[in-house]
Amino acid sequence: MMIEQSTRLFRFLTNGPAFLDISRDVVAWVRDCDAREVLLTLHVKHTSCSLTIQENADPDVQRDLLTALDGFAPRDARYRHNSEGPDDMPAHIRAMLTATSLSIPVIGGEVQLGTWQGIYLIEHRDAPHTREIAAHLSFER
Repeated sequence: MMIEQSTRLFRFLTNGPAFLDISRDVVAWVRDCDAREVLLTLHVKHTSCSLTIQENADPDVQRDLLTALDGFAPRDARYRHNSEGPDDMPAHIRAMLTATSLSIPVIGGEVQLGTWQGIYLIEHRDAPHTREIAAHLSFER
């Protein structure tokens, strides 16, 4: 048996606070790798955005989650760190409350997402950004 690895750096453009569904890009890459039984690792390389697996059927779920995150880390609070604008410190808090890395099983070559699940990049900053996500697969051939 031989252990192989495959890595990819995904780049996504965001347009302000939102859930960006990246499932299609990630699933297509895993299929192209032809990895059958593996663990997929995704890691966002930033401190003011995050990753999550969340419902992909009703867009109101994402809107409500953004509202909830606004409640946990409001932009108008009196933060010490404000050199990058009033949205920066709340973005750091929101990223800390969510996740910067995900591990997802791949079984039989299929990313194991449930019927109503999608992989999302959550942008926490107000301005557009280019975000990078490192992906890794390690598998036997």
